[in-house]
Amino acid sequence: MTPPRIDIIRIAAADHRKSGQQLGEIARGRLHAEAALTFDDLPAGRTIAQQRALATEYLVFTEPRLPWLIEELHGVADGAGLDFLDLFAASIEELWYEPRDRVTHGRCSDVVAGRAATADGHLIVGHTNDLRPSAEEHIVGIERRVADDPTIFQLGGVPWLSVGWNSAGLSLTGNELSPNDERIGISRSHQVLEMMRARSLGEMIAMSLRSDRASSYNNVLASCDGGVANVEGSATDAEVTGLDGDDHLVHTNHYVCDRMLTYEGDPDYAVRSNVRYERARALIAARPAGSITPVAMREIISDHDTKPDSLCRHPEYGSAESKTVFWCVADVTDGRITFGRGNPCDSQAQEYVFEEYAGRR
Repeated sequence: MTPPRIDIIRIAAADHRKSGQQLGEIARGRLHAEAALTFDDLPAGRTIAQQRALATEYLVFTEPRLPWLIEELHGVADGAGLDFLDLFAASIEELWYEPRDRVTHGRCSDVVAGRAATADGHLIVGHTNDLRPSAEEHIVGIERRVADDPTIFQLGGVPWLSVGWNSAGLSLTGNELSPNDERIGISRSHQVLEMMRARSLGEMIAMSLRSDRASSYNNVLASCDGGVANVEGSATDAEVTGLDGDDHLVHTNHYVCDRMLTYEGDPDYAVRSNVRYERARALIAARPAGSITPVAMREIISDHDTKPDSLCRHPEYGSAESKTVFWCVADVTDGRITFGRGNPCDSQAQEYVFEEYAGRR
C-alpha cells in the first residue's frame, strides 16, 4: 500500500522562542509520542536520571554558544507541555547509544549530480533516510520563517531535521557516522539546525567545522550557484571534499577519506555501508554525462539490487529493524524539492518550492 503524504507544518514568528512555542502547540501530540519512545530506549545500563544528568552537562555547554536554540527549545517545551530538560535530552543523539555497542541496519544514502552531469545544468541532490519502521509515521515537513533568518524547509522529526534547504539557496543532507572520539560539546543534531541559518556555502561549511562540536555527521552541503562540499567529520577532525571528475558525489554511513579512517567506531557496519556506497557510485557512473534529471535521480535511489543493504531499503528484504522512511530529490539550482514518505520506489511524490528563488531562475 502506498504510504500517506507527509504533513507540512508552517511556522512564522518574530523570534525563536515564539517559533518554538508555535511548533510545540501544533505538534504537541507528536512531541509527546516521540519523547516517550526516546526514553523507552535507554543505552544499556543507564538510567533516566543518568541521562538527565548527562543532558545537563550538554546544556551548560550549549546555552552560551547557541542561546537562540535554547530559547527555541524552551518555546517548544512550553507549547507542548513537556519538561524542558527531557526535551533537550531527547534532542542529543550522542546520549542515546554507545558508539561501539549499537545495532545499525541502514541509515542514509546521498547521491549528488553536479551541473556538468545533469541534462539542464542544474545541481541535483538525492537522499534516502533509513530508520526503524516505527519512525515513518513521525516524519513531517516544517517550513520555518523566523525573524531575519532565511526561510527554511526541513524533513525529519519534530523539531529535529534530517535534511533541509533554505531561501539563501543552500542544501543540507548527509549521513550518520560512528566517530570514536565523541565528547561533551555542541551536539550534531543541534549543529545542523545552526547550519540551516547560514547565508552562504562558506558560512555553512564553517559551522560544520566548529571546533567545539561533540561529534559530527557526514554533511553533504550544496549551493544554488553549483558549489558542493562534503564534510566528513568526527569530534576532533574533518576532511572536506567535493564533486569528483565526473561531477558526481556519493556518500553513505562510513568514513571514506584516508585521514578519517582512524575515527571509524563501527568497522563491522562500515562493510555493509560500503555495499550501498559502491552500488550508488556504479549507478550514477553508468549514466551518460549530461543526462541526469530529477526523475533519473529518483530511479537511482530506488535501486534494490544489493538488498538487504540496498539504497531503497525494505524490511521484507531481510532487515526488519530498518527501512527507508522518507526520500527526497532536490533541484538545488531551482529551489525545488520533491519528496515522499516511505520508499522512493512506491511513494506519493510531494513538492516544496522556494518562491524566494524567483529572481535566480
